[in-house]
Amino acid sequence: MAGFKDPNFNERREASQKAREAALAKLKSKPQRDPEEVARRIAAAEAREAAQAEKRRAAKEAQEQAAREAQEKKEAEERAAEEARAAAKPPEVSEAERKAARDAKYAARKARKGR
Repeated sequence: MAGFKDPNFNERREASQKAREAALAKLKSKPQRDPEEVARRIAAAEAREAAQAEKRRAAKEAQEQAAREAQEKKEAEERAAEEARAAAKPPEVSEAERKAARDAKYAARKARKGR
């Protein structure tokens, strides 16, 4: 059985040159693309791109609309909460009214004790 023989530099260079020529021949034998087919593919790609852009625009618009609605809802809830706080807050009583209420309370206590 024969042993493995390392190829020398010239053999490697020739093998590389043959591989290069074979790849070039394969590339040259490839048929040219039909210009109509190329134009059709470009038009299809542009249409697809336009459809995707429209879809992205519609999605962004829907997202912005949802954000606006959420903001309006939040503002309405805040207004309702503010109105509820204002309604629950006791009305401002003047100093004279407070004094009159205190005096009435003291008078009622005196009346209960019988003095």
